[in-house]
Amino acid sequence: MERVGSRLAPVKGAGKVKAEGRDLQQRSHANHRTLNGLRPPHARSVRRLPPVFQTPVDKLAARDAGAARPLAAPRAGRSFLCLNTLEALCRFAGALDPLLVAPDARALEERWVAADLDTFAWRTLHLARAAESAGVARTLAQVDRRLLALLRRARALGDPHLVTFRIPELERWQHATAAALTGVRWGLAGLHTVATDTRAPLARRYYALLGLAERHPRGTWPLFERYLRSPGAHHAFVAVSVEATRYYEGRAGYLIELFERVREDELLRRFLGPKILASLTVLGDPRSLPLFESLLVGGHTDPDRDRCEVTRALVAVRKLTGRIAPSAKFADPDDPEVRRAVEAAERHFDAERDRLVPVTVI
Repeated sequence: MERVGSRLAPVKGAGKVKAEGRDLQQRSHANHRTLNGLRPPHARSVRRLPPVFQTPVDKLAARDAGAARPLAAPRAGRSFLCLNTLEALCRFAGALDPLLVAPDARALEERWVAADLDTFAWRTLHLARAAESAGVARTLAQVDRRLLALLRRARALGDPHLVTFRIPELERWQHATAAALTGVRWGLAGLHTVATDTRAPLARRYYALLGLAERHPRGTWPLFERYLRSPGAHHAFVAVSVEATRYYEGRAGYLIELFERVREDELLRRFLGPKILASLTVLGDPRSLPLFESLLVGGHTDPDRDRCEVTRALVAVRKLTGRIAPSAKFADPDDPEVRRAVEAAERHFDAERDRLVPVTVI
């Protein structure tokens, strides 16, 4: 206010100054209340997250009504090559959402087939198992919760087709997801703990052991050795240990001993034999030469070169000796066609040397 003659007149801009003063005072009181614990610090701003992090599986009906937009499910026939593991997991979570709200078993099956989940799920879980960044842990946990909810939904429907085919596959996906989440959160120590926990589900222990085999740390060899030397060990755990042995130099003797042990068992030989010979080929140990030379004549043949013992022996003997030996499959080792076939098989085996093939655990 300023004096004009005998009366006071308001000063221009005084109202604005007073308003700014009141705002400053209110902010000061608010900050004081916050510091004294009257208001939580996070109440001032809430960061909006993508729908895959916002949507709990028990509120899908509200979300589908418009509360949140679901992730787009993969279409049948499209390429599932994703830019990174996080994107693949988000797509997987989005592909599970339509199945959770399926009204009946027929609709669930149709949506399952349309999303091509049988292929996409295992590719995504392979990427997740190899992830070492904690940045995917939250999305993996979302996928895990969706799989558990979908298991409850499928069991409640009680359809014979779902019980026979889909529920066992969902259980394997859930165990593989839980094992991958353990590896992301707790690393090698967590995977080792799950793999050796006899109270844990068998499939979860298997996928934890597979994660260890894919990372093949030096200190994990005693665990693989135990399965290789135990005659009564579960075949799936022995298979993982066989494939992991290719990363440990000087361990070919365990594989040779195992092959001789299962040689007369046709079922175990068909299952473990290709894996044993593949790891021996990668190791390239001279101690395996007598075994491969015996398989040139007495080995099993198969149109699939990954399962053909004679083809594997031809490649291994050529690597160890530098020559193509006579075999039951090719009578003339000097034939140019034979040489081209062996060289093609060798290139194929070299390209697959770091590929560990999971087995189905029932």
